[in-house]
Amino acid sequence: MTDFQFGLLAIGVLAVLGVLAYNKVQERRVRRETLAAFEPHHADALLERGTEPAPRIEPAISPRAVHSADEHHAPGALPDERIDYVLELRAGRPIAAHEFFFAWAPSEHRFAQRALFAGQSDGRWQPLPREGNFTGIRAALQLVNRRGLVNEAELLEFRSALETLCAKIGATVEAPEMKQALDRGRALDAICADADIQVVIHVVPSIPGRFPGAEVRKVAESAGLQPGPDGRYLLRGPDEHERFYLYDRSGAALAPGGHMEDSVQALTLAMDVPRAPETARSFGAMTLLARDLAAALHGRLVDDNDRPLDEKALVAIGQQLEPVRAQLEAQGIAPGGALALRLFS
Repeated sequence: MTDFQFGLLAIGVLAVLGVLAYNKVQERRVRRETLAAFEPHHADALLERGTEPAPRIEPAISPRAVHSADEHHAPGALPDERIDYVLELRAGRPIAAHEFFFAWAPSEHRFAQRALFAGQSDGRWQPLPREGNFTGIRAALQLVNRRGLVNEAELLEFRSALETLCAKIGATVEAPEMKQALDRGRALDAICADADIQVVIHVVPSIPGRFPGAEVRKVAESAGLQPGPDGRYLLRGPDEHERFYLYDRSGAALAPGGHMEDSVQALTLAMDVPRAPETARSFGAMTLLARDLAAALHGRLVDDNDRPLDEKALVAIGQQLEPVRAQLEAQGIAPGGALALRLFS
């Protein structure tokens, strides 16, 4: 074998080793990212007594406080530059909504959870219906929600999809600077992280036993709670938004069809703080019902670790919620309002 052949063989071996090394590095990187994605980051859902406010807490309780795609946007929601990356479409003629949505169809599933559209007619903006003609259309991609912060690649993909759409329908698009939107999104994500809190109170029997379902239903309904389709009872506030939930601590349906024939081992009351309107009033109503349930059912109040919750502890929790409310409202995001419902979805 000649020196030239030996040289080619050596180069081939090095190339193979290089590919194997690269694949190994990529495998380790993906493994680290996967483990990080599933690593627990949050403390218990109940705010600890006498400590600083709890860090960001996803509403992952049983049953889970998740919100469907239909609940993602509050009725009448419009693109808002405080939480959205907003592009504006114009044409030399009225833009037909059905024409816009037909051209948007290939991208609709990709951005369904974050995209929001509005149409301008007679100088006013409104949520974009499926039919009608509009002098302009605003297309928005939400920068932050409970699934995380939009990244640069997603933002670029959204803008490119709208630019392609405009080429198809003969419109022009005005797109703001992406870097400014991403910087705004990062700042907003930090604020949401501090405010993403859920308060949970459990009612358990004072002595071994179970709570009669009929008595639970009586107390809940006398407090104004309504049975929901997911087996939980809920108290609604202004605009029919939820203040807090009452459900079986085990996760079993508490109110199937509005009836409660069986007994219950323990009860849970949960308030999703940024989604609940009038923070202090909602928390006050929840603690009042917790006390009423404990009194009527001969139970006691405990936290997630079954530690007793007395009056002093409940007052301390309420006081810790005030800075959360103030921080959100300082950004123009009222708890339970349209922007909060979009951000914390």
